[in-house]
Amino acid sequence: MTPHDPSNTHRPKPSAFVSGLRFLAWPVTCGVLIALVIVQFRQLSSLSNILSSSQLHVASQQSPPAVSFADIIALAAPAVVSINATSVNVGSVERAAADKVNFYLEERASLGSGVIISDDGYILTNLHVVDTLFDAFNAQVTLADGRQTPATVIAWEEQTDLAVLHINMDGLTPIARASGGDLRVGDVVFAIGYPRNVGQSVSQGIISALRRDENSELESIQTDAAINPGNSGGALINNRGELVGLNSSILSESGNFEGIGFATPASLAVSALDEMVAQAIEANAGYLGVITGEALDARSSELFFGIDSVRGMLVENVDDGGAAMRAGILPGDVITRVQGTKVIDGGNIMAEVRNKKPGDTIEVEVYRDGKTLNLPTTLGFGQAIIIEP
Repeated sequence: MTPHDPSNTHRPKPSAFVSGLRFLAWPVTCGVLIALVIVQFRQLSSLSNILSSSQLHVASQQSPPAVSFADIIALAAPAVVSINATSVNVGSVERAAADKVNFYLEERASLGSGVIISDDGYILTNLHVVDTLFDAFNAQVTLADGRQTPATVIAWEEQTDLAVLHINMDGLTPIARASGGDLRVGDVVFAIGYPRNVGQSVSQGIISALRRDENSELESIQTDAAINPGNSGGALINNRGELVGLNSSILSESGNFEGIGFATPASLAVSALDEMVAQAIEANAGYLGVITGEALDARSSELFFGIDSVRGMLVENVDDGGAAMRAGILPGDVITRVQGTKVIDGGNIMAEVRNKKPGDTIEVEVYRDGKTLNLPTTLGFGQAIIIEP
């Protein structure tokens, strides 16, 4: 009897179908696993992109915007003007004899800045910008937009080194004024002016100190915003474009800016201006700004106009930028009436004008090209009487 051999036990053979399934099971399983990995990878990538985009969006929202003060400067810049003045001072002294001394005068161009305070044409600046001997003022103002006009110095105050100019011009942009009580050391400020004849320029700094008098009234603002020759009389503004001070001087051993500049507080300067303007108006008569010839009679009327009936004063010249020019009065016009009064001679015109004050408006009737024109004319300042406190 042959012993039992387990290895020889009869085992049924698997069918072809089962063998096929076993053959395919591993590749299918691998394919499914690979597909799952690919799907998860894509989902993770998509989620990562969404998170990155969200983080960038949040970061962009949290990032501070680029700092620019252009809008602030644009508010104040049109009110800051350039002032060109001719300074007449003693150039040299010569002893001609034991009891005789000759003084020789010289003219020197003076460049500074000013600030338009009102649309009536009043400009605030430093006295040292226009100061000269014998009150021989001669000033020309250039606006930020390039317009130029003569200016009349109508008042000054030596104690505060302030002067008031008046110009006859439309379309002016007065500066906004800040309340003086909210200034603090460390506040950002900007100095706007015309340094060294390079055109309008802006410098930035802070308020370095606030100087007060014995009554705790603010009398001076110290700043490290650059103030150079030509900046005097320009505007010191805050971060809202409002006037806080009038640039006035620097503390320097070299004569150049060394980081210590001073400005007159706007509250003090504008208060002084209001007082000086009121006094100047009271002390001065209105000014028309024309030069006339002789009164027309029948013969001269016939000679000039071909008819003998024109009466009045023939205008020979009109002041540049003066009241008459602004009103539209031209050389060659004949002034026939002022405030309804017939013009007989030059004294007749002057009497009507001198009864008015600068800023008053009068009716001037002129004859031109065969027509009569009524021209409302706002009087200005002529050779103003200077008011010294």
